Amino acid sequence: FSSSRYLLCASGDFVKVYSVATEEMLRLMGGHADRVTGIQLNPHNHMQLYSSSFDGSIKLWDFMDGIVIKTFTVGSKLLALYAPPDFEDSVFVLTPKSADGGPFQLVSVKLTKAAGQDVEAKELSVILSGVDASPKCIAFGREGKYVASVNQFELCVYFFKTKLAQRFSLRSSKTNAGSNRFTCVTCHPREDCIATGHTDGKIRVWRNFHHRKDYTYSTLHWHHDVVMDLAYSVEGTYLLSGGIEAVLVVWPSESDCQRDFLPRLGSPIEHISMSADGSQCCTLHTDNRITIISSNLRFSKSIQGLIKSANIKTGLVVDPRTKALVLNGEPGHLQFYCLQTDQQLFSLDIVQREYVHQAGLHQTDLVKVAFGAQGKWLATVEEREEATNPELQLKLWFYDEKTQSFKLNTRINTPHEDHITDMCFREIGELEDDSLILVTTGKDRVFKVWLMVEDTDPEAQQKVSWSCDFVGSYHNYQATNCCFSEDGSLLAVSFEEAVTVWDSVTWDLKCTFCRPPGKIRNICFGRLTCSKYLVGVTDYGFLCCWNLLSCALEWSAHLNISILQPDPLSEYIAAVSWLPRKSSLFVFKPSEAQPVYIQRNFCKQKIQLAAFVPRDEPEMVSSEKYLWLRKSQLFFLTDTQELVTLSTKSLEERLTAASKQLAVEESLPGTPFSLLLGKHRHHPSQEDTDLANGIVQNKHKQESPAVRELLHTPAHVLPSASFLCSMFINSLLISKENKSAKEVADEVEMESEQAEDDSDEEGDVAEMEQGDRSAVESLGELPCKLSKSQERELRKIRKMDYSWIAAF
Repeated sequence: FSSSRYLLCASGDFVKVYSVATEEMLRLMGGHADRVTGIQLNPHNHMQLYSSSFDGSIKLWDFMDGIVIKTFTVGSKLLALYAPPDFEDSVFVLTPKSADGGPFQLVSVKLTKAAGQDVEAKELSVILSGVDASPKCIAFGREGKYVASVNQFELCVYFFKTKLAQRFSLRSSKTNAGSNRFTCVTCHPREDCIATGHTDGKIRVWRNFHHRKDYTYSTLHWHHDVVMDLAYSVEGTYLLSGGIEAVLVVWPSESDCQRDFLPRLGSPIEHISMSADGSQCCTLHTDNRITIISSNLRFSKSIQGLIKSANIKTGLVVDPRTKALVLNGEPGHLQFYCLQTDQQLFSLDIVQREYVHQAGLHQTDLVKVAFGAQGKWLATVEEREEATNPELQLKLWFYDEKTQSFKLNTRINTPHEDHITDMCFREIGELEDDSLILVTTGKDRVFKVWLMVEDTDPEAQQKVSWSCDFVGSYHNYQATNCCFSEDGSLLAVSFEEAVTVWDSVTWDLKCTFCRPPGKIRNICFGRLTCSKYLVGVTDYGFLCCWNLLSCALEWSAHLNISILQPDPLSEYIAAVSWLPRKSSLFVFKPSEAQPVYIQRNFCKQKIQLAAFVPRDEPEMVSSEKYLWLRKSQLFFLTDTQELVTLSTKSLEERLTAASKQLAVEESLPGTPFSLLLGKHRHHPSQEDTDLANGIVQNKHKQESPAVRELLHTPAHVLPSASFLCSMFINSLLISKENKSAKEVADEVEMESEQAEDDSDEEGDVAEMEQGDRSAVESLGELPCKLSKSQERELRKIRKMDYSWIAAF
């Protein structure tokens, strides 16, 4: 937290800044070359932020402007970062002893004040060795007097003044089988008190730990499982704890009798953080969600990212209507994740059953999902693993425009006798109900065709429902994959090592392709100019392309392909291969055996899933090798459930597009301060006869560079006020030299005609009065004598050419 207005969090290689009031991401700060492992506010300037990373560097940020003030290179891998307020020029990091990993150590890093933005941190000193790798296992005591570390069954307290450490051990008894292992630690901000969490659900509060023989601890117990994190309030008046129960527990006086709860937070609590003023706290959950809680223990806001599921069984699917990524979310739910805003759009409850957090239970899980071409129909498959036969359900959902959500249309119990392996919609003619077809394949060695039919029952709530129309098989082999051609006329179904092609109207078998060895893992048809090709991947890594016209193998390659993903808007197909510790990407057209794009070792992690997401508008690319990225963007999900993508834009361009200024909104009403900034609305100005007033008005409409620099420059880098005063005052003065070309021309004309005006003034006035006397007298009014300045203005108007008005 920063001043209870901004919430900062580490996300992959970036640091995100959120607004606490609107839950909106305001800024995305990037600069680290690897994952960010820790962030801490600068205790001496809360507008600045320290961040550590696996790349071995510590960066000091001005997060209001999103700029890096200084980078300190430590060298070794950094696992955690601590910035106690009592150490003015030092921070503490958690590093491995060797490059290969192994034991970890707590190291003090002195932040040098040398000139330059990139400096090397040379003064390092080891404080503790043999510490746990988790950042939650280290905490600093009040006034920076000591640091507490827990590892396995041992608590270690290191005192900075005496440079001595006290160690306290817990014995694992046979009754709980060592379940009292330490999991987290926190220190009281005002007293010499340490609270530790354990795997048995107990919290131990330690006191008198300055001497090994005099120490005492009391036990607090409510959690039935592991305590995942602890945090004291700013003043230390109460202790917060969280675990897998998804309940935030408040211990007001460290008493087992007096406690308060905030239940039903959705998922296990992984981390707890307090705001600097103590008015709010936030909890980080295992489903990648941040919950903001007010001081009166009431739910305030929630920031939901991409939910991490134990196993993504549905794959990465794109919703054609919203272009959101759809995959497993909470247990039994589908999450719709918006890539543009980096937030969850909504979550759809598919299973509609309460999930019980208990190991060993057989619970219903969502395993398959497919959308129709227009996103109006959604098919889901859920299964419950039983000892004898799996319990399967196929559900068809229709999107209701009124409620802006999916409604259940048809529920089919036991659509197959065994697990469903794949399903797909025919992607043409969805506007016509009779042409909508769904195909499912199963381990029961058949594929089934489902059609939408009208319900003849007058009392039925649904006008249409789904029923099975055709069942197909091939030599009693298991059906593994299915897909339709682009025009919907052909259906390809893979049966173990064979690929069959069927007519989607008569359901006749047209041809068969075989490519031993290995079972077919995935298949897809070519598109547009490559629609005559069928591409498949075997579990041995072979990539094969068949020609549907000649019914022969066009080409094949052994690339250890694990993922095959076609682009729905172009001819290109992406294939991802996996070799030990590296993933490679190949993009090709089925008509050409040579790939159009190769990116080796683009990800150190194993790619689990991939999906092409259509762009709102085609992107301009700088090179021909990136033409395949014009219409769609390719996203990957790694085995650690990190979402990555390929981009043709530089890091600066992507950060600029994703960031927003932390400034006053443009929609606010105009004020003198906004006029000073030159950001007020430009209303149509009325014609002013006073030339001086017009000059002053135009001057205020211009934005002064001096004022802009003064108000937009961070305060910590501004020069002294005495230096800025004269520059600021001069910027507000109206310069007489700054005249437009029109004003200069008017003055020259006026000076040239001044003599003539003075000499002919008497005659002109008399002539004017005589010429206009009759008109004025006819109206019964007295004549009005014009001044000299008004006469000169009138003379200019008479000299103007108004012939253009005749055209109208």
